[in-house]
Amino acid sequence: MSDVGKPRAAFAAARCGGASLPAAAGLGLKPEHFLDVLETKPALGFFEIHAENYMVPGGPFHHYLGRIRTDHALSIHGVGLSIGGEAPLDEVHLDRLAALIDRYQPESFSEHLAWSSHGGTFYNDLLPAPFDAATLRRVCEHIDRVQSRLGRRMLLENPATYVEFAASDRDEATFIGEVVARTGCGLLLDLNNAYVSCTNHGRDVQAYLRALPLAAVGEIHLAGFARQVDSLGAPLLIDSHGAPVAEVVWALYDEALRLIGPVATLLERDNDLPAFPVLLAEALAAGRRLDACRALHPLRAQAA
Repeated sequence: MSDVGKPRAAFAAARCGGASLPAAAGLGLKPEHFLDVLETKPALGFFEIHAENYMVPGGPFHHYLGRIRTDHALSIHGVGLSIGGEAPLDEVHLDRLAALIDRYQPESFSEHLAWSSHGGTFYNDLLPAPFDAATLRRVCEHIDRVQSRLGRRMLLENPATYVEFAASDRDEATFIGEVVARTGCGLLLDLNNAYVSCTNHGRDVQAYLRALPLAAVGEIHLAGFARQVDSLGAPLLIDSHGAPVAEVVWALYDEALRLIGPVATLLERDNDLPAFPVLLAEALAAGRRLDACRALHPLRAQAA
């Protein structure tokens, strides 16, 4: 039997090196805003990039990121490892990721509980997997390999889903809790994903939130969704990252902070990008909530 299934808490503690994102608001770093960031030096705790946009040795993206990195903490967020895929991890992709992380030494690295490649074909989407024993074993093996190769703890993001599998024999929160316990990875809590998935499947998002391993949360994501209806007229939410954060997601964020305490929070916007000051104002709204959380829970704030 392999080591998969044995707790990795000691590994995580030994390898993460004590670095972590500040319990502050951050923004996804977009090329359209490189100059805005350099000129205004916004009062943000960190920026986050998508790893796959920087897997080249040089060019303007690296030029600007190197300058911005000197003033801000950095989170690197992967979208291409296919953690939930059936095939072994792409070692060439993992090597490129390792080189990027060695270059910038980010305070955090995260990936998705999803799959995005099969049989050598890469898909422009993050696709779901059943929550069963076979998927659990495979996901844990993949996370073990990533953490071993990178020499650090990774965060795993909860997915936005639109279908469920008859093969699933446990719910999503239970599955994530088992992955965290077996691998020692952390949790990237995407509250927009949580609301989208629970709405689509008719589940109680508050119960889902409380069932997660909240002690493992190392970062929160906030984003906007699009609203549609399915063929039966039921609401169908799409994780579009193309709109402001909805009030229901802000309310869920307030509840998460009450349960967890202050934690690094990213404002995500990937589509229909507004002007930088508009995005910054939305991120700073998260920052004000973090400040209020620190005032209410000073001991938790010191621990963070």
